[in-house]
Amino acid sequence: MIQEGKAFSGFSVSDLQKAKEFYSKILGLNVENDEKMPDLLNLHINEKNTILIYPKPNHEPATFTILNFPVKNIAETVNELKSRGVKFIVYNEENFKTDEKGIMWGDGHGPNIAWFNDPAGNILSVIESDE
Repeated sequence: MIQEGKAFSGFSVSDLQKAKEFYSKILGLNVENDEKMPDLLNLHINEKNTILIYPKPNHEPATFTILNFPVKNIAETVNELKSRGVKFIVYNEENFKTDEKGIMWGDGHGPNIAWFNDPAGNILSVIESDE
């Protein structure tokens, strides 16, 4: 049954061309038009992980993180992405705060993480990891 197939994830965007430019040129990821369905994009995270990006005319961004990118050094990654034009989300809620760069430092209570939006408003993150 379903355990026999290769599962994959996907998410919608309001503008496929803007998404392709953002994920390929700004984030530096491998993005290709789907061979069988040219109105869809395949976001290749590595050789084994492909995520489907599809257009949706009435797209509404998710209110949660849809994609997390593990990184070795969050401060360096945030600085690099900022230099490419990525704007990080600064949270200043009572129990949910980031610094002025948009980094939430886990300080032993969780991972170091920073959130940003793609052009469609979807929430993405970079999360510090040793893996």
